[in-house]
Amino acid sequence: MNARGLEQFLYVFEELQKQAGDLLPQRFPELGQLVAIDGSLIDAVLSMAWADYRGGSKKAKTHIGFDINRGIPRKIFLTDGKGPERPFVCQILEPGETGILDRGYQSHKNFDLLQQEGKHFVCRIKANTIQTCLESYPVSADSIVFYDAKVLLGQKGVNQTNESLRLVGYQIGDKQFWIATDRFDLTAEQIALVYKLRWDIEKFFAWWKRHLKVYHLIARSQHGLMIQILAGLITYLLLAIYCHEQHGESVSIHRVRQLRNQILNESRMTESQILEQKQQLNKSTKTLHASP
Repeated sequence: MNARGLEQFLYVFEELQKQAGDLLPQRFPELGQLVAIDGSLIDAVLSMAWADYRGGSKKAKTHIGFDINRGIPRKIFLTDGKGPERPFVCQILEPGETGILDRGYQSHKNFDLLQQEGKHFVCRIKANTIQTCLESYPVSADSIVFYDAKVLLGQKGVNQTNESLRLVGYQIGDKQFWIATDRFDLTAEQIALVYKLRWDIEKFFAWWKRHLKVYHLIARSQHGLMIQILAGLITYLLLAIYCHEQHGESVSIHRVRQLRNQILNESRMTESQILEQKQQLNKSTKTLHASP
């Protein structure tokens, strides 16, 4: 792990990501290119001196951009557990894309910077954030949305945004959400939907950790750990391509287990048996296509 070529692994990951991006259908094309951004901690060991966290404990942190429309990882960065998350937003997003962010990414300076770079954001903010309303928009009485306005965020002369943005407030049950965005082209209800889709990256982290075992540490160095994580991402992209091409589905543990059994069975077969199986499959396919 510690000696493998990081450049080559990054190249394979980026090329597979492009291939999967061209192949997989978009789930929400009307919402634009959506990229959820979040960090995930990796439990480290004491010998990993570079992975400083707090109280003597060691953790590393991955910073991932996740393509919501296609359900695949886009970009990956690795830092120690205390590594800041906000700087990676601009590195992950491309112009025209919309980053979906949780409250930890609230930064009025970054909101201005993103708009200047032609990058979009849908970010949950703290409920007590100071705001100056510039223009209010009507909301429907039967909508989950109770507030929609163009505002400046922050205290004037301290941390107020230079660029105006949109603030949407909506309520689910007894819980209120305040969402800052520069997407004036969407309805307030669509903004609420976009933020809800951020949960997909959490589901990806859970699935990735549980089924691909990528956080069961093999390497100890930062280089080796990055190789291990990239191997897991490459595996996921290959699965995404396989499941779509062979079954027209997204990645599922059912298909992973099925594929594992298939590979295991084929490894036990002789070359003549594999050739015979392929010939039978081709014959069955031709018969199927020949049927009226």
